[in-house]
Amino acid sequence: MTYLVAFLSSPASWAVYFSLGFIILHLVSVAIAASRCPLSRQPRQDSQPLVAAAPPISIVRPVCGIDNFVAETLASSFFLDYPNYEMIFCVASADDPAVELIQRLIASHPQIASKLLIGDDRISANPKLNNCVKGWKASCHEWIILADCNVLLPKDFLQRMLGAWRSDTGLVCSTPIGARPKGFFAELECAFLNTYQAKWQYVSEAIGLGFAQGKTMLWQRRILEQAGGIRALASEIAEDAAATKVVRSAGLHVQLVDHSFEQPLGRRKIKEVWARQVRWARLRRATFPVFFLPEVLAGSAFPVLAAAYAAFRADLNIIPIVFLFYGLWFAAEATLAYVAGWYVSVRMLLAQLLRDILLPILWIDCWLADDFVWRGNDMTVTPGTAAE
Repeated sequence: MTYLVAFLSSPASWAVYFSLGFIILHLVSVAIAASRCPLSRQPRQDSQPLVAAAPPISIVRPVCGIDNFVAETLASSFFLDYPNYEMIFCVASADDPAVELIQRLIASHPQIASKLLIGDDRISANPKLNNCVKGWKASCHEWIILADCNVLLPKDFLQRMLGAWRSDTGLVCSTPIGARPKGFFAELECAFLNTYQAKWQYVSEAIGLGFAQGKTMLWQRRILEQAGGIRALASEIAEDAAATKVVRSAGLHVQLVDHSFEQPLGRRKIKEVWARQVRWARLRRATFPVFFLPEVLAGSAFPVLAAAYAAFRADLNIIPIVFLFYGLWFAAEATLAYVAGWYVSVRMLLAQLLRDILLPILWIDCWLADDFVWRGNDMTVTPGTAAE
């Protein structure tokens, strides 16, 4: 009894509490995300009149270069089961290799009102936002969606976006879900995108701190125009961070669709995966520093170290404790992926383990510099400066 009392008041006991607390938090977060990815996707009760009304919608798709599956993702724009929408494709340069593909798609689907706009309106240091400006100005409708070219649009895309709109909504988004990976490093990107980033984005929304995701954003024109129009999104280096602040300053909320849209990945190199995660981390650190600070604890690395330390101090075998911890942690993630219909494989367990090992390194790395490269553009998160 004396030994037990001593242990419960020792640093080892606090390590146990820390580890158990994070396991519980992880399981709760998985349950929240799973509840938002049901197999049936009926519109919420207060959004059903909007879905039934089927208001005309403009879809603006910025395009830059030829990504994996880009022909398929862009072609999906023309097969939406919706009565009235227009497609506006935006390319910054006439020399972009995607121009010919877009022109061919438009010519092949004359039944859809669509056009290609070429040019670059430099309102910010963000090349994607600059590419979208002409599309926003040319759009005809009150409801406007900005959708990246590498997102696959399902036939009920517009119904699902409208179905997430509530009376207190200022913006509807969809976090990207990695799909169709080829090779281990693409599976690593799935591990980052799906059961880590998507999960925590659903949790943030559930506790009233929903934030925008630039992959897919549904705006009601008047909301952004009241904030100064699309130029308001140039107030931050990341347009989704600016969008979040615009919506919150209007006293409204960012909502997520109940079942996010896929981004087919194909083959990935580790350098590409790492560069993308570093870029996103540096943007989060620069735009929402208070919320970024606890990200160092978001994975399993520190909780499992705490569990191993507690086992060592209690003279228990560390190896089965670590295996039990990771078994519970990653079984919960696998369950979430299965329930949500996301990519699942045996090799994903190794990808998730590597992801959690990399998360603290990623967190440290993003503090060491402000610069990054996005689609060949040198950029920086430091306001008012340009990357060398």
